[in-house]
Amino acid sequence: MGNSYYFRKIHSLLGVIPVGFFLIEHLLTNYEATKGPAAFVDQINWLNGLPLVLLMEIVGIWLPLLYHAVYGLYVAYQARNNVSSYGYFRNQMFMLQRVTGVITFLFVAWHLFETRLQVALGNVAHEDLGRTMHDIATNPVIFTIYVIGVVSASFHFCNGIWSFLVSWGITVGPRAQRYSSIIWMAAFVVMSVMFIMSLVAFTGTEFSVPVEAHSGH
Repeated sequence: MGNSYYFRKIHSLLGVIPVGFFLIEHLLTNYEATKGPAAFVDQINWLNGLPLVLLMEIVGIWLPLLYHAVYGLYVAYQARNNVSSYGYFRNQMFMLQRVTGVITFLFVAWHLFETRLQVALGNVAHEDLGRTMHDIATNPVIFTIYVIGVVSASFHFCNGIWSFLVSWGITVGPRAQRYSSIIWMAAFVVMSVMFIMSLVAFTGTEFSVPVEAHSGH
């Protein structure tokens, strides 16, 4: 029981720092696509120009993400949902947190395979990620899957922040938790809209040509 308590605390903390930061960074990077291919590539190049970027990715993203995902799947498997019996709001959110966690895990794994892994294998250059996302976004079926994936990830993060604030004793009373619900569900809507706007931006024909075709790049 003691180990389970600490494992869950670590799982909760990693969902905010650094996995949550990674999601927000990913959101802001992809949102640059709404400004055009050049802005998106500039952001990609800036990120990849950071010192010790590979080490930061391994230690600060991939290992924490792996722990959070694997332990999260274990928690989802062990969870006992009582929505059918009780049906109150927080029990529904508890169930949705587990469901979106599984969807997000599968989506992130697939997305990383299509993008980051292809770059690592040398199949796609960083500058061509916009074209890769264009091919993805212009496929109606995959576009729909991506929308489900980004909405699930946004919900899982925002509702997870609500749970984090409760479990770490930051929002203690019912009033604080109620306001926290409103704030984080509003954040969920904003994040989802931004992600979907990014996907729509990638469908633009300007992303179908090499970046060099755009003036100044």
